[in-house]
Amino acid sequence: MKDTRRTRTVLGVLLVVALVMITVDYRGGDGSPLRGLRSVGAAVFGPVERASAAVVRPVGNSFDAITDAPGERRRADRLERENQRLREQLRSGRLDAGRARQLDRLLGTAGIGGYKIVAAQVISAGQGFEDTVTIDAGSRSGVRADMTVMSADGLVGRVTRVGPATATVLLATDVTSTVGARLEDSREIGVVQGRGRRGLGNGGQTPLRFQLLDANAPMRVGQRLVTLGSQGERPYVPGVPIGVVERIGRPEGGLTRVAYLRPFAAFTSLDVVAVVVAPPKSDPRDGVLPPRPKPSPTPSASPSASPSGSPSPSAKPSKKPDQGD
Repeated sequence: MKDTRRTRTVLGVLLVVALVMITVDYRGGDGSPLRGLRSVGAAVFGPVERASAAVVRPVGNSFDAITDAPGERRRADRLERENQRLREQLRSGRLDAGRARQLDRLLGTAGIGGYKIVAAQVISAGQGFEDTVTIDAGSRSGVRADMTVMSADGLVGRVTRVGPATATVLLATDVTSTVGARLEDSREIGVVQGRGRRGLGNGGQTPLRFQLLDANAPMRVGQRLVTLGSQGERPYVPGVPIGVVERIGRPEGGLTRVAYLRPFAAFTSLDVVAVVVAPPKSDPRDGVLPPRPKPSPTPSASPSASPSGSPSPSAKPSKKPDQGD
């Protein structure tokens, strides 16, 4: 008991002395009489404090990192979700703007042709042997089987199956698809047949082939075609642009002439389309075809002389009418 009482007494005295020294040092400021003692204490205990801090600080930081890790992870996840939401909003905004432009062009094309349409969006592509797509319009919107489907650029295909809210469209590129067609200007008729998806963006091949009924009828590269129209306007209404002649061939036997077409519709990126639910009152003929691009101006050469200064070979005097060819 005596040792315990003595220890407590000594500790009490030391605490009182420490408090007095702290008070005197604080009140004295820079002129404190204990400033020298303070410097000695800093010199003695400073290295010990730094050494202990070097040992304790990594442990403390590791402990803080461990305890803060779940919160940091939650914040990172929250920021990632926010960034993803913003990216989706931007992408949705661009898609909405693009679809609005497509719909505006589609309504303009339908208005020129006099077609009554139901707009729809392509929601999936067929995975079987047929070239088909599914659209988000069905019988509730007035869509029926054997109706023409078009985009703002041209013919897409025809409706084959209809549900309440969706419909299946057989594309004009399908190998079983046949469409009566007419050449612009000459009005010569024939049949457009699909060649399958192998012709889409594959080494310059074309997905449509046009067979001209009259083997002697004129046909040229760059000539465009529109739908001829079916009896009763189903499955195809007249005047819908189909494509442009890219090359002309002759099958074995030479009975008919064949042309290979570049379609107007972008079959690899179909999005907004229209189902023609009512035909035009009169055949629009070539009226729905887009305007032909204007030829780019070329610099005219001087007819009088060639670059060397000698007369140009093409600058020959014209023959008189009575001289013959």
